[in-house]
Amino acid sequence: MSILHTVNKSPFEKSSLDSCLKLAKAGSGVLLIEDGVYGALKGTAREAQIKEAAQNLKLYVLGPDLNARGMTGERVIDGIEIVDYAGFVDLAADHDKVNAWL
Repeated sequence: MSILHTVNKSPFEKSSLDSCLKLAKAGSGVLLIEDGVYGALKGTAREAQIKEAAQNLKLYVLGPDLNARGMTGERVIDGIEIVDYAGFVDLAADHDKVNAWL
């Protein structure tokens, strides 16, 4: 069963991303949305953790939420795919289940 995990909290305020990365199975997808997009940024204390997770998980970030916070794709860690709302819907449809980490 493939699972798309969504994380909407900043990893600098909540532990949702830590819990998600700890429990997500290899081959799962993780989509960072809302304030969760801060976890996708280069040069932060989370970059090494995200790069390590990307070895087993497919990571995505929602572009409109990134842009709404004044950031562009240039700040996103290499290997994280930026998706739009249609891409979000496609990811949800492509996975067997969606699990929201709050």
